[in-house]
Amino acid sequence: MLNSQLLRFLLVGGLNTVVGYALFAVFVWIGLPYPAAIGLATVLGVAFNFQSTGRLVFGGARLSQLGRFVGVYGFVYLLNVGSVALLLRAGLNVYVANAVVLLPLALVAFVLQRRFVFAAS
Repeated sequence: MLNSQLLRFLLVGGLNTVVGYALFAVFVWIGLPYPAAIGLATVLGVAFNFQSTGRLVFGGARLSQLGRFVGVYGFVYLLNVGSVALLLRAGLNVYVANAVVLLPLALVAFVLQRRFVFAAS
């Protein structure tokens, strides 16, 4: 079950990530600082991601789970911004730095969502 669930999470997350990264890139391109670009892309993706992840990966998305889902997103956002900041100091550009952290952050998000958001699903 875990392997199947993780595979579904990665597939659904892949779609969500493509959309989120595209939004991030557009926001940076139009001149927003990377923390604002990451934040805005995250906020815009939360409602869609809650429904797609909840229903397609964990078997349901109850409104009572939304607060924990947003909490996980907030935590992952902070990890994202901190990781990008470190990679920028190491000499990477902002696009590459954010791309480098996508998979590790996806795995963190899966574990947190499975344990704290959709644990009963």
